[in-house]
Amino acid sequence: MRQKIAILGSTGSIGKNLLEIINKDRNKFKVVLLTANKNHTDLIKQAKKYNVKNIIIKNHKSFKLLKNKNLRGINLYNDYNNFNKIFKKKIDYVMSSISGMEGLGPTLDIIKFTKKIAIANKESIICAWNLIHEELIKNKTKFVPVDSEHFSLWYALKDLPTSEIEKVYLTASGGPLLKFSKLKLKNIKLSQALKHPTWKMGKKISIDSCTMMNKVFEVIEAKHLFNLSYKKISVLTHPNSYIHAVVKFKNGLIKIIAHDTTMKIPIFNSIKSDKVLSIKTNKLNLKKLNNLHLKEVNKKFFPVVNILKKLPPKISLYETVIVTINDLLVDQFLNKKITYKQLQDLLLKLTKKKLFIKYKKLKPKKFQDIILAKNNVSSIIFKTIKKYA
Repeated sequence: MRQKIAILGSTGSIGKNLLEIINKDRNKFKVVLLTANKNHTDLIKQAKKYNVKNIIIKNHKSFKLLKNKNLRGINLYNDYNNFNKIFKKKIDYVMSSISGMEGLGPTLDIIKFTKKIAIANKESIICAWNLIHEELIKNKTKFVPVDSEHFSLWYALKDLPTSEIEKVYLTASGGPLLKFSKLKLKNIKLSQALKHPTWKMGKKISIDSCTMMNKVFEVIEAKHLFNLSYKKISVLTHPNSYIHAVVKFKNGLIKIIAHDTTMKIPIFNSIKSDKVLSIKTNKLNLKKLNNLHLKEVNKKFFPVVNILKKLPPKISLYETVIVTINDLLVDQFLNKKITYKQLQDLLLKLTKKKLFIKYKKLKPKKFQDIILAKNNVSSIIFKTIKKYA
C-alpha cells in the first residue's frame, strides 16, 4: 500500500526536496495534493509528473491562467477551504512548507486530515503552537519538526522526558558576516547580506540568518516544541553547519546530532517508514568534526539576539508581534528602503515599544487572534518605517 501524501507549498525548496526523495521510490508514495501561491508553471509540471489529482493555487491571477488551460484529470482549487472535498479519509503524511504567516491557517486546518504532519513553517510553531498542539492531540496526529535544528532535537530526545535535560544548544552558521569587522558592519550591502556561506535559501530567510533573527525564532520554537524554559536553550555559532543540536543531560551525558548541510536528511526522516530505510549521504566528515569552531554568539555583532531576554515565559501574541515586525523590516531592507544597520536598530527599538509589550499578556485562543494582532502591528509599523524610507 502506497503512502498518501499532500504537500503544502510544493514549489518551494522544501517541497521540491521532498518530491526528489519521493521520485527515487515512487512505487511507495502517492501524492494526492500539491499547493502553491502563484508559481503555476512549476505546480502543473509537478502535478503531471506525479499524477496528482488535486492542486490548490492561491494567487487569483495564477488561478485564472490555470482555469483556462486543459487540466484533464486534475481538480483545481483557489483556496484551502476545500480540504474536506479532497480528503475523504485520513491520508498518511502532510508536509506543511508554505512560507510566512500565510502557512498558519492551512497548517491548522489540515491536521485533522492526516495521520502525520511535518511542519517546516516557522511562523506556525512560533505564533500558534498551543493551537497546533491542541489539534494534534484532538485528532491523534503525529508531528515531526523539519527545521534541521529542531528535527535534530526531536531525534535526540525521542521517548526521553525533558526533565532530564540540563541544557540544549542550537547552532548557527553565523551567516555571511561572521568574520566581518565591527566597522564594516555599518556599511553592509544587500548583496553581501544575501551570500549565505553554507545553506541555499530564499532571500527572506537569508537575511534572517544574517541578522541572527532566525535563531531568535528557532529558540522560541524549541521552547514551545520541547516544553523548555528559555534559560535551558543557548545558541552557538558553528560556521561549518555540520552539528545541528547539542543536548547536555543531567546525568552528565551529551548528545551531538550532526548531518550534511542538506534539508533532504530531516525531510527524508520525517517521511520514512519501515519500507523506506535509507538515504544516500556523504561519508563521515572528519575534517569538519575536528574543526567545529563552536562559539558563544557575539551579541555586539548580532544585537537582535538580545530580543530573547524580553520574551514572556509562556506563549503569547507577542511572538506574533516580533514575527510581524521582522517580516516588514526585512521586506524594507530587501527593497533597499532601509539600511542593514537600520534593520537591526529598528528590530530592537520596535520590539521594546510599550504599545507592543501589552501583547505579552495575551494568549492566542484562536487563529483569528493572531491575524488581528498581525494586522494591528502592521499598520503601526508602516507609519514608523516611513520616516526611514
